[in-house]
This record gives sequence, C-alpha cells and structure tokens, in this order.
Amino acid sequence: MNIITLDDLSKAIANRVGIGIDEARRDAGFVMDIFGFQDRVIDNVLDPEDRQLFYILEEEGMLTTEREETTLYDGREWRTHYWVIRKDIILKYAQDENKRTRSVLSDKQTIEDISDEAIYDALEEDMWVTRKLDD
Repeated sequence: MNIITLDDLSKAIANRVGIGIDEARRDAGFVMDIFGFQDRVIDNVLDPEDRQLFYILEEEGMLTTEREETTLYDGREWRTHYWVIRKDIILKYAQDENKRTRSVLSDKQTIEDISDEAIYDALEEDMWVTRKLDD
C-alpha cells in the first residue's frame, strides 16, 4: 500500500503542471483535505470551481474517475461519480526531474513578462484566426 504525503503530491503537481512549489503545495493541501484517508471521494463534495483542479490532475493522470450505477426502487437508474487518486502515478511524478513549464507560446519562444500585452505581443500573426461571416 502506497502512502502519499503532502510533499509527494506537491512535487508531482509542480513537476507536471508547471507551477511553483508554493502554489502546488496549496493545491496539494486542498486535494489531500478532500481525500483524507480515502482513495476515492464522491464528486458531489466539490464545488464547480474546485472541480477544475481535479480536471487538471485527471489530465495529468494523477486522478481518475469511476462511476457506479444503481437501480432505484421505482426502476430509475442512479449514477454516482467518484474521483480516485492514483498513488503510483503521483509517486512517479514526484520523483520525476523533467519539470514542465507553463507556456502559451511555442517551445522556441519564452517571455518573462506575463502581462496580457506582453503575451499578445509575443504571438505571431499566423496564430490569429478569423472567421468569415456568411451573408
């Protein structure tokens, strides 16, 4: 049985999502508070804003989803959705030295200033797409 610590999850999030360790520690603390000592939690405990973090971690493979279907006494189907923590993946990512960096630009381009103006100025002209409206 693998045990995940706050430090393990923080490192995994920082390495895979490309954020700083302090922000990763806050996110990891939130996730660990939700899971507690369990390996899975019901989706209903999450607010829509909080669920976004879970979607990001699912995209990185650190969380996955499950669902159970039950037939109610009146014949209707009831589905319950769960989030499952993938401890093996988290431990692997915590040890991973290949850190990602967040970027909205191509791999060739980096910018230090992340203000809206600097980001848009750094985009090449062919990145913009226009639509022709049908008359």
